[in-house]
Amino acid sequence: MALRFGTDGVRARADTVFTESVVRALGHAAAGHLGADIIVIGHDTRASGEALSRALAEGFLEGGVEVRQLGMAPTPAVAHVAAADGIAGAVVSASHNPWTDNGVKLFAAGGHKLDDAAQVELQASWDETPGLDASGRAVPEPASDGRWVEAVASSVDVGALVGLTLVVDCAHGAMSTVAPAVLERLGAEVTVLNATPDGRNINHLCGSMHPEGLQRAVVDAGADAGLAFDGDGDRVVAVGADGTLLDGDHLLAACGIDLHGRGLLADDTVVGTVMANLGLRLAFGACGISFHETAVGDRYVLEALEANGWTLGGEQSGHLIFRHLATTGDGLLAGIQALDAARRRGRTLGEWTTELLVKVPQVLRAVAVEGSGETVVEAMADDIATTADLLGDEGRVVVRPSGTESVVRVMVEALDAELARKLADELCATAQRTAERDAGSSQG
Repeated sequence: MALRFGTDGVRARADTVFTESVVRALGHAAAGHLGADIIVIGHDTRASGEALSRALAEGFLEGGVEVRQLGMAPTPAVAHVAAADGIAGAVVSASHNPWTDNGVKLFAAGGHKLDDAAQVELQASWDETPGLDASGRAVPEPASDGRWVEAVASSVDVGALVGLTLVVDCAHGAMSTVAPAVLERLGAEVTVLNATPDGRNINHLCGSMHPEGLQRAVVDAGADAGLAFDGDGDRVVAVGADGTLLDGDHLLAACGIDLHGRGLLADDTVVGTVMANLGLRLAFGACGISFHETAVGDRYVLEALEANGWTLGGEQSGHLIFRHLATTGDGLLAGIQALDAARRRGRTLGEWTTELLVKVPQVLRAVAVEGSGETVVEAMADDIATTADLLGDEGRVVVRPSGTESVVRVMVEALDAELARKLADELCATAQRTAERDAGSSQG
């Protein structure tokens, strides 16, 4: 089966599926679809990252595109260089997936993620030549570029975090060397967790997908807050002083209300996805801020921001985009902006954001599927509609195929937590039966 682009690039098992030949062919296919003659390439800390980055570079060179390499670098660093120089960008990363996977995220000229039309065209080109052997072309060696670090550090006042004690979980990923240094430069006292990547420990029981260790560490250290990144550094979740987990909704509330109060929120509007908690919508409404909803995926958030000239958007998962400061999600930038907003109010991040945002009980589930998640969701249309009618204005239901994994995601919100769990379990059972029936039909 040919590899397909999802909501955040393409990713798969690195040693058996997403091989150097496949990645080389992807680079060759993408060369004519990014609107630039130069591309900057970075990778995260996975064992396969360096070799796959070199293969991707070879493919772009074969396609007539000049290559610059950053080596190991967070996704927002690559996007920043692409934006600053008006060139294309690529990151070899599987984001929050385990080390055995890898993938590629692409940025068109100027550091912007590809829209649906460009992605469809690129996919068609790649499908024509899904594998490509090495040609022996010389690939430039990686060279560091400090402009992203300077931009993030200068997004707040000098010494903005002086006096704050922080615990930072770098997920053994691309933020391991840079995030602690930037936070200390801004004056924070930083305790660092999970910043010794060995190629195989990226995201393993740590980082934004597994913040439990950070929650304990913040409480044990008596710290003011904690930040946890994912493997490539484009998302962040935070932890309050009491160990409370603060997800992307909390950070979006803090940053949106802060920008609104300073007159910096264009059209008094924040962009979020269908997964945003009902409590976030209520918090913004109470402050006179409109909430614009998109499909799941930070590229859809960014498309809405750019199309309307809006300032801020994000996802519950921790992707936040400050359009006036960056072209993609940036975990370090988002964490610093939220900490700075709380600090200017003389509050800790946890106590302030949990006052701003009172979450409606929300249940999230994932059901594994072997075939098409879209087919499963389509077959559940009547069940989904019945559940939504039952909830009415006092809840929401979202059932969707994942854009990055072979699962169907089920989300139910209700004022009654037990009802939310019951309805989510029922929808998951329906999804499981549907998936099994589809699998049986395909085998028959």
